[in-house]
Amino acid sequence: MASIGDIGVGAAINILSAFAFFVVFALLRIQPVNDRVYFPKWYIKGLRGSPLSSGAIVGRIVNLDFRSYLKFLNWMVAALRMPEPELIDHAGLDSAVYLRIYLLGLKIFVPIACLAFTIMVPVNYTNGTLERSSLNYSNIDKLSISNIPIGSRRFWTHLVMAYVFTFWTCYILRKEYEIVASMRLHFLASENRRPDQYTVIVRNVPPDPDESVSELVEHFFLVNHPDHYLTHQIVYDANKLSKLVEEKKKMQNWLDFYQLKYSRNQSKRATVKTGFLGLWGDQVDAINYYSSKIEILSKEISLEADKTVSDPKSIMPAAFVSFKSRWGAAVCAQTQQSRNPTIWLTEWAPEPRDVYWDNLAIPFVSLAIRRLIAGVAFFFLTFFFMIPIAFVQSLANIESIEKTAPFLRPIIELKFIKSVIQGFLPGIALKIFLIFLPSILMLLSKFEGFISRSSLERRSASKYYIFLFVNVFLGSIITGTAFQQLNKFLHQSANDIPKTIGVSIPMKATFFITFIMVDGWAGIAAEILRLRPLIIYHLRNFFLVKTEKDREEAMDPGTLEFNTGEPRIQLYFLLGLVYAVVTPLLLPFIVTFFGLAYIVYRHQIINVYNQEYESAAAFWPDVHGRIIAALVVSQLLLMGLLSTKEAAQSTPLLIALPILTIWFNRFCKGRYEPAFVQYPLQEAMMKDTLERAREPNLNLKGFLQNAYVHPVFKHDEDDVEIETDSEDRQQEPALVPTKRQSRRNTPLQSKHSGPLSSSHSEVDGGAS
Repeated sequence: MASIGDIGVGAAINILSAFAFFVVFALLRIQPVNDRVYFPKWYIKGLRGSPLSSGAIVGRIVNLDFRSYLKFLNWMVAALRMPEPELIDHAGLDSAVYLRIYLLGLKIFVPIACLAFTIMVPVNYTNGTLERSSLNYSNIDKLSISNIPIGSRRFWTHLVMAYVFTFWTCYILRKEYEIVASMRLHFLASENRRPDQYTVIVRNVPPDPDESVSELVEHFFLVNHPDHYLTHQIVYDANKLSKLVEEKKKMQNWLDFYQLKYSRNQSKRATVKTGFLGLWGDQVDAINYYSSKIEILSKEISLEADKTVSDPKSIMPAAFVSFKSRWGAAVCAQTQQSRNPTIWLTEWAPEPRDVYWDNLAIPFVSLAIRRLIAGVAFFFLTFFFMIPIAFVQSLANIESIEKTAPFLRPIIELKFIKSVIQGFLPGIALKIFLIFLPSILMLLSKFEGFISRSSLERRSASKYYIFLFVNVFLGSIITGTAFQQLNKFLHQSANDIPKTIGVSIPMKATFFITFIMVDGWAGIAAEILRLRPLIIYHLRNFFLVKTEKDREEAMDPGTLEFNTGEPRIQLYFLLGLVYAVVTPLLLPFIVTFFGLAYIVYRHQIINVYNQEYESAAAFWPDVHGRIIAALVVSQLLLMGLLSTKEAAQSTPLLIALPILTIWFNRFCKGRYEPAFVQYPLQEAMMKDTLERAREPNLNLKGFLQNAYVHPVFKHDEDDVEIETDSEDRQQEPALVPTKRQSRRNTPLQSKHSGPLSSSHSEVDGGAS
């Protein structure tokens, strides 16, 4: 088994790796030629000028101020200097609250670590149980619960500390939930006007033989929301059009490349082969070839746009409906619209940047089937991934390697090589396996049909966390210690599973410590280096950039990537809560991770990341729920572990902990979660009243008219056009008949209806 010395070697390797990344980053970030790589957010906001535009030629590339090299770590201080309200204005509430997850980790685990090392470690270490036994153990085990003899009264200490840790965690979670809920409501009340504040999306619009979807939507909302309905935008299946527009963009990039190449050397025009991937075919002039391709695509785009708008099959039974006030939108989004609860389904529209347009073309009736298929696929992906996990765990077992490859024994037995294998390779091998996973999970979430980027990321994050829990946490424990006895394990009763997993937990502390060091320390330090964006930027800058606008487009600021970042954070919460009572030595590694990650990501959010959307911290209930789940898991596993230690008097008292934790979660769910799923009518009315007082002549319809037009219709005004209604609706409209022969009149005017017939006198009370 690995000793503290082996862990020390692994820690030294990872600390040196992290420090090396920080030093390289500190040198690269102050070079003028890299300014757009490490400070892209300020360029996007227009608050930073390029250092390449003035000064000596050498000074434009290399920083000649040697004093700046002596302050290579001052970026840490700068990252902590910006106050939170300014950070919210600068980067948005999503980014600020995301950082609070790391702060939450510090608030929970710093006091727990202090208590654990003050009380738990002395209680564990002062026993001589392992020294008197014939078991193979390490110095780490002497600091864990494994050093307590069976039936000892000292287990009361672990029981009491489990209660203390649980109550402290719940207290911090409640305070943080309250703070974030308050921040969200304040943000929504104080933020600038946005289209999604006035807009809902209605789906599953029922078919009507006499009216188009647009006419039907307008008449329904004129009837049922006569005082608040303003305008609507029909949803089109424009996926084919999007592919054509994207293809034209690629062709334009190639044309720009060859035109730039020709401008630099006009003595020779580039040629290209017209076959597959340019590997074979006729050799033609590159500029003429791509120009003709773009011309053909422009015509195809124009024809496809006309077809998309006019073809009834391209019009989806859904629409973005905007209202005259936030209050009207809130009422519509949070109420049932029809006596049939399966049609006219309304919910808050995502902000325009947040809409995932491809999924709007998915029929609503197919969503349940799609989610069932995705669920089955995720199940098989999760549980069949145990095979490579088992292989990874074998790297941590020197004996297994020597049995498989005995010729490597002389090399493996070298002290340094043995320490590297046990303290470094298992974590990095697992990290490589996990690199490709997020893309697969995001594809599954997209297949399920979610219509906003934020909901896609939250759904993908849930899958990723479940995967990490099953494969990295449970999988590492089971395959690493009980895989050799798998047949016996599979035939155990369900009641024995917590015991099997619980007794295995102390034995896997070494692996998780190395994983935290590789993924948490060196991994976070590598994040700030931005090696991939650095290389790509300079390649683009060398081959494609000819103007300042081109240079801005070459920047790749990136985003927080909630779908991968948050589940990894939750894994550290799980490890910290599980091992707090069992092996407290793991806690300093957890605290170091949270502290380091907070500084790094604060720097990245201030200077680098450009968030693609703003959900006003809608993800916080998921964060809270997963920490609660980790807390319950830690309690159940501790019960299983103590039950094997014959702590008959103390173990039953642990049963109350999961019950109290679940009750606490229900309390928080009822008290704070409504702020994240509903918009209070009181808040909406206050906002509307202030807006009317400050801007009595606001042209709200002009503001909302094209907010939810599909982006491909905005891509190129020469190629793509879509008709929109630009006439303002009158304040007191007359009665106008609908085209539905079986129904009566709509009580308000319609842009689709003809003049009012004098024979119509009754008013239809609903459009359902």
